Amino acid sequence: QPIATLSGGERRRLYLLRMLMSAPNLLLLDEITNDLDIPTLVALEEYLETFPGCLVIVSHDRYFLDRTIEYILRFEAGSAGTYSVREYPGDYSSFLEIRERERSEVRAIEQKQAAVVRPGRPPTNRKLSFKEKRQMEELEKLIAAGEVRKTAIQSELETNASDHILVARLYDELQSLNGEMERNIDRWANLAELAG
Repeated sequence: QPIATLSGGERRRLYLLRMLMSAPNLLLLDEITNDLDIPTLVALEEYLETFPGCLVIVSHDRYFLDRTIEYILRFEAGSAGTYSVREYPGDYSSFLEIRERERSEVRAIEQKQAAVVRPGRPPTNRKLSFKEKRQMEELEKLIAAGEVRKTAIQSELETNASDHILVARLYDELQSLNGEMERNIDRWANLAELAG
């Protein structure tokens, strides 16, 4: 079949196949999962798992990154508009865990510093307002519903592991849900502390 008659996705797969047949020792892949069908994507992931050379990937496909990478290089903003490149070991999920742990450590330090600024001030126990009590009840319902949805998402991820589009959507929803639940739990804890 003449190359001119191939679709964009078919041309992309043909070009990729031609590059891989030349046995390169370095691959630079920019959004490689775009326009690839599931069988081609699975075959590519299997090939890359045993690829003996260096692999540099730019991608928004978190599932693909988790299956193929060992390090993440992230451009991080510094002072006065400068940037630095920081290396994170592991796959994308490991990167998210490291970033969340660092954010938690920063929050803990900020809370300690806030406590030092107001030394000797005992915690104030007071009655919650009607609005705060209602908010606390709503938060309890939201946290319980979030836990149920989180369990359902994790079950769906296990069941549909081969559907990378669905997995990416579920993973995004899970990340968003985790952030929302963390905010709800923090707010509930603050209200509970006020109530004594």
